[in-house]
Amino acid sequence: MDLGIRGKRAIVCAASKGLGRGCAEALAAEGVDLVINARGAEALDATAEAIRAAHGVSVTAVAGDIATEAGRAAVLEAAGDVDILVTNAGGPPPGIWSDWSRDDFIRALDANMLTPIALMQAVLPGMIDRHWGRVVNITSGAVRSPIPALGLSNTARTGLTGFVAGTSRQVAPDGVVINNLLPGIHDTDRATALDTGVSKAEGIDIDAARRKRQATIPARRYGTPEEFGAACAFLCSQYAGFIVGQNLLLDGGAFNSTI
Repeated sequence: MDLGIRGKRAIVCAASKGLGRGCAEALAAEGVDLVINARGAEALDATAEAIRAAHGVSVTAVAGDIATEAGRAAVLEAAGDVDILVTNAGGPPPGIWSDWSRDDFIRALDANMLTPIALMQAVLPGMIDRHWGRVVNITSGAVRSPIPALGLSNTARTGLTGFVAGTSRQVAPDGVVINNLLPGIHDTDRATALDTGVSKAEGIDIDAARRKRQATIPARRYGTPEEFGAACAFLCSQYAGFIVGQNLLLDGGAFNSTI
């Protein structure tokens, strides 16, 4: 299926590995030129070279912390006019409600709410002028079903969801579509870190911790970056113009709801 986005230009954040890389790979496979960002230059450059070799698209790697003003400015300058924005940032550390200070919340808000908002504010005017644009924010299944240990993430990502709910309806008349992808547990470094925490807390090995978590998912497995990327690419496609302000869960059925 040709998604109709060949020759478009995209920014993909946190793209050196995991879900961000899955999205970058899927967009590149559709002929989209990329500006990719992550903090680690070595891993980012390796990813950029691999995507160029596999898909023959232009890939510009901009290393830096996207949660800083300087990091965003560098990415936006390198990107120029973009048609597609995929926001993504690693989640804050787990803990319990009594652990978190105001500074902890500010850091979480900066990374997981204010940064994607700032990026949208930067690129939406150009998309509106060109009457076409796609934004996909990678948030979390915890927006729909909060995870107690991830209270910082629950808070920040829910705030972003509220911003998107209103903004997406404001820009839709101009052909600009904003949606959120809500991952459950995928086979990434984040899942490994969470499983390691369970392993230590419960005195079991990491394979046992992983099996325990997989047993809570109706699909009985973790998701893959490849299938996540394919969903992202579809939301960025010419066929997604009537999907506005939605929160699409990719969690193997873990969230249990009739509607």
